[in-house]
Amino acid sequence: MEGFEINWLALVVAALAPLAIGSIYYGPLFGKVWQKEVGMTDEQLKAGNYAKIFGLSLVFAFFIAMTLWMQVMVGGAPGEEHGANPYLTFKHGALHGSMLGILLILPIIGTIALYERKSLKYVLLTVGYWTISMAVMGGIINAWT
Repeated sequence: MEGFEINWLALVVAALAPLAIGSIYYGPLFGKVWQKEVGMTDEQLKAGNYAKIFGLSLVFAFFIAMTLWMQVMVGGAPGEEHGANPYLTFKHGALHGSMLGILLILPIIGTIALYERKSLKYVLLTVGYWTISMAVMGGIINAWT
């Protein structure tokens, strides 16, 4: 575990993953369902400041990538030294990302949705997107170390 060097390129690529996944997830797969759940019209969707939206999304995704790097490199059960073989695989990083999606993102989004009176469908869509994104991000970071 000593001498960890951060692979900044892996973090940047991992940060791009949610944008790529979102273009499919919130596009052809679930775009119309999501629009209905959040009450957004096509006109409202088109009127967004996309430079700001995508720029800040990338910054926030980079923060998540940094957090995932710490989790996949340092996390794990006592006595299981992460950041070393046999743990440096896409599959292992995806496991950590998925666990964070379910054990961290679900309670956060679920709590917010309760207060905002959002539907279960909204929660499942949002948590599904973030769990998939974080699994891919964790996999990239862990395999590319």
